[in-house]
Amino acid sequence: MRRALVTGGSGAIGGAICRALARRGMHVIVHGHGNPERAARLAEAIRADGGSAESVTFDVSRAGPATSALEKILEGGPVQVLVHNAGITADAPMAGMSDAQWSSVIGVSLDGFFNVARPLLLPMLRTRWGRIVAMTSVAGIMGNRGQSNYAAAKAGLHGAVKSLAIEVASRGVSVNAVAPGIIASDLSRKAFTDEAVERLVPMGRAGTPEEVASVVAFLCSDEAAYVSGQVLGVNGAMA
Repeated sequence: MRRALVTGGSGAIGGAICRALARRGMHVIVHGHGNPERAARLAEAIRADGGSAESVTFDVSRAGPATSALEKILEGGPVQVLVHNAGITADAPMAGMSDAQWSSVIGVSLDGFFNVARPLLLPMLRTRWGRIVAMTSVAGIMGNRGQSNYAAAKAGLHGAVKSLAIEVASRGVSVNAVAPGIIASDLSRKAFTDEAVERLVPMGRAGTPEEVASVVAFLCSDEAAYVSGQVLGVNGAMA
């Protein structure tokens, strides 16, 4: 059974991804740092539905704790699927943005990708099969007012994905990014009115976490073996 780690797996999109991978027969390691209890509940729910899952908590933005946690995970065998979904926002116009607002967002999304992917790479490469997906955002493609930190982190992931894809292509490992637009969740409903969604999204609606998860699950499958180094938008034609 292939093992999949989903960072930030306890949120709306992360949870949908975890469930989708479990339905494809993977053992899912649900990561949750800000809400480890929710990650544990999701893993329990997946098991109750007949899937295989466990939960783990560590700070992806800190290399030392992340490496220690991943070493323990690797004791159970290689992780062949990584979905880096962990991310935070700390919005402000750049002129008024604090050092902490900039570094914290970069730390979780961009540094976090490095801190998690690097320890998993060599064991994954030895199996000659692997899938890495970085969850980014339409903001990393278009930019967004008040989100220079978030957009920079997500755009940085696009460059990292394209470069890493080239490095590991000969070993049966693919690396891609999925860039959602406005996706229905408690947070998005607070940030965007129905009128704003209709104005911003040509399809006139928010996407669903399951629509994002289905794209991720495809990229993590055997069927997507020849798809690598790509940024796939799931945004209702926003970009």
